[in-house]
Amino acid sequence: MTKWRNQQVAFAMVVGGIATTILGATPGAGSPESVGLIIAAESASMIWNAVAVDDDRIFVAGPRWTGGTGPSLAVVHGDRTPTAYPNEDWNAWRPGADAWHRFVSINAIRSDSRGGLWVVDTGAPTFGADPLPGGAKVVRIRLATSEVDEIHHFSPAVALPGSYIDDIRFHGERAYLTDAGRGALIVLDLRSGKARRVLDGAVSVTAPGDRPVIMDGRTLRAPGGAVLRVNADPLEISPDGRYLFFGSLHGPWFQIETGFLDDPSLSASELAARVEPWANLPPVGGTAAGADGSVYFTELATNSLKQRRPDGSIVTIVQHALLHWVDAPAISGDWIWLPVAQIDRVALFNEGRSRVEWPVRLFRYRLSGSEKREGALESGRWAN
Repeated sequence: MTKWRNQQVAFAMVVGGIATTILGATPGAGSPESVGLIIAAESASMIWNAVAVDDDRIFVAGPRWTGGTGPSLAVVHGDRTPTAYPNEDWNAWRPGADAWHRFVSINAIRSDSRGGLWVVDTGAPTFGADPLPGGAKVVRIRLATSEVDEIHHFSPAVALPGSYIDDIRFHGERAYLTDAGRGALIVLDLRSGKARRVLDGAVSVTAPGDRPVIMDGRTLRAPGGAVLRVNADPLEISPDGRYLFFGSLHGPWFQIETGFLDDPSLSASELAARVEPWANLPPVGGTAAGADGSVYFTELATNSLKQRRPDGSIVTIVQHALLHWVDAPAISGDWIWLPVAQIDRVALFNEGRSRVEWPVRLFRYRLSGSEKREGALESGRWAN
């Protein structure tokens, strides 16, 4: 405990010295084009919180509890018409149906360097519900054929009652995931399919009680009225694959060497002792990582996309009122793609009355410099 307090003090001192710069982006209510935002797709019925790009195909997904209608996972073609992906059957889950081979509720999608698209299915049909048997899983789709070629189901010992399997990153033969419901990291061996919960309930994966999500001047509350607290949520990997960075949605972020995560011989206390503070990021919708070690994050309170550079400085890349709760962004080539999910406006968080401003949009924004390539932050078999 003394060691942890000392780390917290050092953490605060480092964060206090971080400089913040705005690169000419303004939050005004003018057109999105005026700040470089381009509408890539929009929908009057679907709410997207995740995006992936493969050449001229755009993949979008969103959880069932947002209240949007349409397929759980869709591909947007040149005519901007979303269609179910990889097929209708995978998107055909209904209460009582097979959850093993259908999407129950998708929270994240992620492409890899071997022509695959990974889908993170929470397996929980409603917000806060327990994962269904066979529902919590990650699914890999071969993009060349649009066929599912890998499914990794999480056992009840990994996806616990109340778990919300949130997001995924890769290094070598391992995948790392966050559990935003019960607070933990999950380490998945892609060769054997075996998964382990680590840092279960640790401080680093638990949402603090003093960092609420505040948007439009109000504190976001969960159904029932309690202040919303989201445990382990965003995560990224360092360019050399040595460190995993992670935290609750609310921040702050922590780091740990992936070698420690991969070592099943370490006890829970030994592993927790190897966690270190990393960055005092605010509540974020999502993140994407650049090749130079930068982390791009969407700051919820300011409707902005920001960049934390390797030296710890933070710059605002673009800011606009329409960037309201941009969830998990993705970088592809020169562009960063920004799905505007408006999560705080869905009926679930507004006493059953949706405040979503339609259409829901997916923006893209051109980046410059060597930091624009996301994939360098992942190495090994599934590197981008």
